[in-house]
Amino acid sequence: MICVIDYNVGNVESVCNAFRYINTASELTADPDKLRSASGLVLPGVAAFGFAINALGPLAELVKELALAGKPTLGICVGYQMLFDESCEYGTHTGLGLISGNVVPIPAGRVIPHMGWNSVEPPGDMDLFAGFDDAKHFYFAHSFYADVTDEQAKVAYTDYGFTLSAAVQKANIYGTQFHPEKSGPQGLKILANFAEIAQRKTRE
Repeated sequence: MICVIDYNVGNVESVCNAFRYINTASELTADPDKLRSASGLVLPGVAAFGFAINALGPLAELVKELALAGKPTLGICVGYQMLFDESCEYGTHTGLGLISGNVVPIPAGRVIPHMGWNSVEPPGDMDLFAGFDDAKHFYFAHSFYADVTDEQAKVAYTDYGFTLSAAVQKANIYGTQFHPEKSGPQGLKILANFAEIAQRKTRE
């Protein structure tokens, strides 16, 4: 069972709908016991970083604990940004610190927010992109991005007038700046790949 973490921020229902569409068992919940027993965790979000991390509240420590213990964990949009150390969006806010890097503003001179479809070049060694032979377009909606400094992390990029981190993988921890649940068949494939990763983990 994939647990989508319910903390009243943004796109949780659309993520659940996407899992249902691909016939993957999922549940929207904030119950710590269910999160502990889940095969994988999904941390979605559409909000400012500070608001989202505050809304996550005491679940933040549990998510961190479970991710560090090896449970497959996927952050989406702001949920992806919260995987990092810190954000400067409307003040300085501490993230989960699961992946080294800071969330910073998209540089001036570009349309902000970055909203719409951009091509992502999938590295061949990132599990979320298994089965992708070439670049695909995914849907983005954000004004800040993660400057990834973690040497253990694998990163997929998009071009937005500079090299913008679009997805990340560090061991069992995954994140997408784009919204897979809003990205058509290629986005559903990302979620299906995560579900398969979680299923493999339960068989180990």
